[in-house]
Amino acid sequence: MSAANGERLAPETFRLPVARLREGYYSDAYFVYTKQLLEAERHHPHVVMQVFQKQQSLLGGIDEAIAILKLAAGRLDERGEWVSGWDQLEVRALREGDAISPFETVMTITGDYSLFAHLETVYLGSLARRSLIMRNVAAVVHAARGKPILYFPARHDHWHVQTGDGWAAHVAGAIGVSTDAQASWWGGRGVGTVPHSLIAAYGGDTVTAARKFAQRYRHEMNITVLVDFENDCARTSVEVAQALGEDLWGVRLDTSEQLVDRSLLDQMGGFDPRGVNPRLVHNVRSALDEAGHPDVKIVVSGGFDVRRIERFEAAGVPVDAYGVGSSLIRGQNDFTADVVMVDGQPCAKVGRHLIPNPRLQLVD
Repeated sequence: MSAANGERLAPETFRLPVARLREGYYSDAYFVYTKQLLEAERHHPHVVMQVFQKQQSLLGGIDEAIAILKLAAGRLDERGEWVSGWDQLEVRALREGDAISPFETVMTITGDYSLFAHLETVYLGSLARRSLIMRNVAAVVHAARGKPILYFPARHDHWHVQTGDGWAAHVAGAIGVSTDAQASWWGGRGVGTVPHSLIAAYGGDTVTAARKFAQRYRHEMNITVLVDFENDCARTSVEVAQALGEDLWGVRLDTSEQLVDRSLLDQMGGFDPRGVNPRLVHNVRSALDEAGHPDVKIVVSGGFDVRRIERFEAAGVPVDAYGVGSSLIRGQNDFTADVVMVDGQPCAKVGRHLIPNPRLQLVD
């Protein structure tokens, strides 16, 4: 699993706030003080900085971390003009999407520490966030056994993280993202469904909202319609399918975990009937098939995570795609950076030492 063409993303892709990075605005203050002290003392230790994390994971954010070093490593000269330090550093790194093991070295930075001491906070943060997303998405992709995963957590987090998170999800195997920002780094577009709010705007009439939506956008996307507005997914799915015909790609079930769909009222007993459950999906699939719409896909969403997808797949529930949201941005995947060599000699805090990794590639 790796980035689409095997090439690293160009630094300009990330639209980094370069001036702010150079001045340490986003960095822990003690790293900024460290850089200032080394420069004031004209002390320029030649170090090897080693970066790793402690989980079985996928590596995300490495191209962003490299871009940070390329654009913001350096120093001010006597005239107050920025002099890049990139050419004085040797950086070796793994690739976006590489599988990584606990404590495996993912990047080394070799050179004058005063050139990049102020950047540790930001490059580690990029690695931590993007690797978290990548690992989480890869897990649900695996659980879904090849069925499409739609990446839908945009509403659960700050808008500013969308671009990089969308790229990480893409590399990890998500087949669709919900915003143009999430798709921007590979030139894609956001995808979605006819939302509840549009249905409400048409007086709660799902068919009318779906028909209007399809008339305008059927040539731009696969038309998928939320069908739980009236809490009768099987009936609404058939009505939408009959109204849209070949313009309909799929229906999406998003029933609240506090509700029981009307199609289940005569089937109660022996299972939890709330929310989007296996019996509800079977009911919708049967209703569509019996009405002559076997090609209409079923997308499920609403609280899905790895374990829930695994249960659905193990039970053979006729789901065609999973929309997954907040679970994909939960958890942690922290990275650590340590100086492990100074002026050619081992020098690290107790418990840390240089761990060579032949998989690291020299970065141009």
